[in-house]
Amino acid sequence: MNPKKIVITGGPGTGKTSIINHLIKSGFLCYDEISRQVTLQARKEGIEQLFLTKPLLFSEKLLEGRTQQFFDAQKELDNVVFLDRGIPDILAYMDYADDTYPDHFVKACETYTYDSIFVLAPWQEIFTSDSERYENFEQAIEIHHHLLDTYKRFGYNLIDVPFGSIKTRTDFVLDSLNLQ
Repeated sequence: MNPKKIVITGGPGTGKTSIINHLIKSGFLCYDEISRQVTLQARKEGIEQLFLTKPLLFSEKLLEGRTQQFFDAQKELDNVVFLDRGIPDILAYMDYADDTYPDHFVKACETYTYDSIFVLAPWQEIFTSDSERYENFEQAIEIHHHLLDTYKRFGYNLIDVPFGSIKTRTDFVLDSLNLQ
């Protein structure tokens, strides 16, 4: 079918998962963020923060998982699939950490492209930290800028999601896609 693949992205604590969960409740097909799964699996293997201790390995696991999500999304029968983050997010975080990455990361961003990118800006009022999110709000702002730069580097037109309730933000996404 090759449905439209729509990415919801933004720095940590911007409300991405809340919008994804609202989309799911509204009957839309969504793929969850996989970084928490990778982090929790590493903890089971005795590595507390894989991104901090072995960033390239962490990023390789993310690339593998997000590439698989891309392929899975292409096979869906729905007209649209929402993804909590896309492949370029990996490069943005690596750039944020000032880490280098192999060329196949760039090639993946060039090869596996998305139809629309919705960006959520850092929002102090809703930002929280938890055991899988180690960044503070200032770091979230810096990551946001890396996300913008990375997606623009690969030629995406970014759609800024305004602040508001989860429903308001979700409605904005759906209205922008003519899905309501």
